[in-house]
Formats: sequence, structure tokens, C-alpha cells
Amino acid sequence: MPTIADKRATFRALHETGFFILPNAWDAGSAIRLTKSGFKAIASTSAGAAWAAGKDDGELSRDDVLAHLRLLVDATDLPVNADFENGFADDPTALATNVAMAIDTGIAGLSIEDWSGSKLYELDHARDRIAATRAAIDAVDPAVMLIGRNENFRVPDMSVAQSIARAVAYAEAGADCLFVPFILDPGAVAELVAAVAPKPVNVVIHDYDASIRTFAALGVRRCSVGASLAMRAWTAVDDAVQLLRQFDS
Repeated sequence: MPTIADKRATFRALHETGFFILPNAWDAGSAIRLTKSGFKAIASTSAGAAWAAGKDDGELSRDDVLAHLRLLVDATDLPVNADFENGFADDPTALATNVAMAIDTGIAGLSIEDWSGSKLYELDHARDRIAATRAAIDAVDPAVMLIGRNENFRVPDMSVAQSIARAVAYAEAGADCLFVPFILDPGAVAELVAAVAPKPVNVVIHDYDASIRTFAALGVRRCSVGASLAMRAWTAVDDAVQLLRQFDS
């Protein structure tokens, strides 16, 4: 059975060359199924975790998420990448404390967003938060990967250039991998990959089709699926429920 150190080393190695799919689990059962399916690593999903708890995305507390991460880590021998939202703090010092708690769950990587819950952090503050996260990780275990995430889809008028500039700033502040969820146009993806090179890029996919190969060819290191896998599962449940309701007198 791999140790936490083994998982973290494996996860880092996955980002050095090639391409891999990083599917997002939402409970122990999905983590186990994904493990048995042959994937090399899994990630959590804040939305999927919330739905599994009967809540909406963003309604889980820090302690809820920490417990959820422990659940996933204990369910699989694979490395786990944590969707740690905004770190459950605006202030870099408080963020660093929460990051240390997340690392203690046994995760191999975690993403930190630049969205407060109501607005995008100013760039300087967002950069300081990434730097504080990097320092917190290095104080516990530098092997843990930091994913810097720009919530570009929250700001309809944010340009691709602005999103890429943020990704570059986060890379310079210590992020190991960069993630801008809705940069999906091949030209823009290629520009992002080049801008942060040699650091790897994550692209989120919702369509499970040949476009995935396009991203791999552009130099994207990994594709996660966000909440889309959980959404497909819940959609199947909803459809089955409607069939059953026909017979419920």
C-alpha cells in the first residue's frame, strides 16, 4: 500500500511529462470506482461533495471539506487533488493555517481560487494568497502540489489576456500547476500553455469526446472533469426517479 509520501511523489511525476485524465470523485464510492477503473489520480469536486451532502456548491464549511478530503484519501490508494475553493479565508495568514490543515488530510495537491465568494480578489492580493499557500505547503511538505486557479467564468468581461496574466502571476508566486476553467478555445489554451511553461496546465472538460486529444496535443498536462461526472450520475438518478413517480399513488 502506498504511503502518503509515495502518493505525493507519484502525483508530481504525473505532471512532468505526457498527459492524464484527473476525474473528480464526490464520495467514497465514486473514489473507489474511479480507482478500479484504472485512473492514475483523482480529484475532489466542491460541487459534487456539496450535492452528496444535500447542499449547494459553496455551502460546505472548511471542516466539512476537510472531513470530505479525509474520506477520499482513505478510500483510495491513488493521489488525491483537493478542490479547496478559496481556502476558506480571505487573509493570507488565515489561508495558510487552513492549507496546513488540508495537507494533514493526506492529499497530494490542492487548488486555491482567486474568488472570495462574491468578487474576484485584486491581483496583488490574489498573488499574495498564492505565495502564502506556497509557504504553508513548504513548511509541512514541499512535495504537495499547489494549483493556482483563476475563476475567470465568474467575471463575464474578463479577457483571455487578463486570465493568462493572472495565471502567470500565480506561477511566479509559487503555483506548480495553473488552471483557468473556461479557457477552452484551442488557440487560447495554446497561449496559456506557452505563457506558464514549463509549469503544467489543467483544463476542465465537460464533453467526453475527441476534443480531449486536442488539449493533449496542445501541451495540456491534465484534464479534470469538475462536477460533470457527478452531474451525470445525479441526472441518471433524477431520470429514474421520474419513471418511478409514475407509479407512486
